[in-house]
Amino acid sequence: MSDLFTRNESSTQLVFDEQPGSNAPAISVSELSNRLKKTVEETFGLVRVRGEISQPKLATSGHWYLTLKDQDAVLDAVCWRGAAQKLAVKPAEGIEVICTGRLTTFPGRSKYQMVIESMALAGQGALLKMLEDRKKQLAAEGLFDPAHKKGLPFLPRVIGVVTSPTGAVIRDILHRLADRFPCHVLVWPVLVQGDNAAAQVTVAIDGFNAIKPGGAVPRPDLLIVARGGGSLEDLMAFNEESVVRAAARSQIPLIAAIGHETDTTLIDYAADCRAPTPTAAAEMAVPVRRDLWQRLKETQQRSDLAWSRRDERLMMHLRLLTQSLDQAARRWESISQKLDNVIERLERARQNFTRPRQHQLSLLASRLPSPQQHWRLKHQQAARWTEMLVMAIQRRPAQAQRDFTPLVIRFDALLRRDQHLARDVARLESLAQRLENISHHAVLARGYALIRDAQGVPVLRARELEAAQSVVIEFSDGKINAKVV
Repeated sequence: MSDLFTRNESSTQLVFDEQPGSNAPAISVSELSNRLKKTVEETFGLVRVRGEISQPKLATSGHWYLTLKDQDAVLDAVCWRGAAQKLAVKPAEGIEVICTGRLTTFPGRSKYQMVIESMALAGQGALLKMLEDRKKQLAAEGLFDPAHKKGLPFLPRVIGVVTSPTGAVIRDILHRLADRFPCHVLVWPVLVQGDNAAAQVTVAIDGFNAIKPGGAVPRPDLLIVARGGGSLEDLMAFNEESVVRAAARSQIPLIAAIGHETDTTLIDYAADCRAPTPTAAAEMAVPVRRDLWQRLKETQQRSDLAWSRRDERLMMHLRLLTQSLDQAARRWESISQKLDNVIERLERARQNFTRPRQHQLSLLASRLPSPQQHWRLKHQQAARWTEMLVMAIQRRPAQAQRDFTPLVIRFDALLRRDQHLARDVARLESLAQRLENISHHAVLARGYALIRDAQGVPVLRARELEAAQSVVIEFSDGKINAKVV
């Protein structure tokens, strides 16, 4: 080769002149790139690379672009959209994965890259780190906030169960529900592990929530998402973000029963309640019917006892009230009797007070002339005195003058006496009116009647009368005789 083409020749040539028989002909950059691409793809048609994901980027086309690195080197990688939709692990910064695919070159930039066909976590540590990061992200969004959790219904009529229809889980749940409190159960069959498990569980939770109340299919009052025990990889479907978000937005209270008591998945944090086992979820869903009957019986007994005690208290209170009423009745009788005695004494006092004064008034009235007669007499006397005065004046003026003065004096005295008499008459009329007001005749004029016995004694109470007794009833306009019936 050194004979055909040497460095000395090439270094001194201004224009390359290819010699006949040369085994290193000049080729184009594209041809070289294609040869390299072919060589790389044929040599590394199937590789499995372990590394830490760095700078993952999801393009709008659905392709993933990322870098795999370790402590000494980096490797560009791409995952086309078709393969990206089937990845078991969503690319995330810092997680260590094992990628399976092939190597190829990118002639446009003189670089090589790996085309990823599948991706898996590199051991339990990487898986746990990914789950921890996802848990922090979802918690930061508020999906695990206790304030958003709903209370479980006390006695659900319909329970929706999301689980595998062929496993022991559904049989355990149905058996436990039948033992405790039978109710209507709707089962939404799903895969509980594998590539499509997360999508089916998400659809089941959303599907139960989409059922309208009152439709042909009853809407569940409670949901149970259940799966038996398994490894961390087996339970990964219930760590998927889509499942966790579906559990968090469920309007129906949801119990998560994934694995055994020591198993924890992200759906447990988003659910309204976590059960350690599927059987425990059924126990949390419904109470024990026998216990309810016993509690109801005890409640009924307590209620009957309470009502009985209440009736006893009411009867005792009623007896006390009856005794109080009896005492009040006796007191009223005593008060009524005292009142009758007071009324009788007042009536006697009134009669004792009015009778002598009425008699005196009658005597005074008999002695006094009537005002009309008095005035007539006075007018007549005044007329006579006037006539005598006129006659005297006509006969003897001087003598009349002397006699006139005493007459005038007497006339003035007489007038003053008439004025006193008028005042006395007015006072007498006032006393007569007062006497009339306090007289029983005025009471009778208002519609009342006065009852006297045969001896003329007023009857004040009905109990003083006897059957067939004769009485006299006095009205304002007269008296009538009557008998008591």
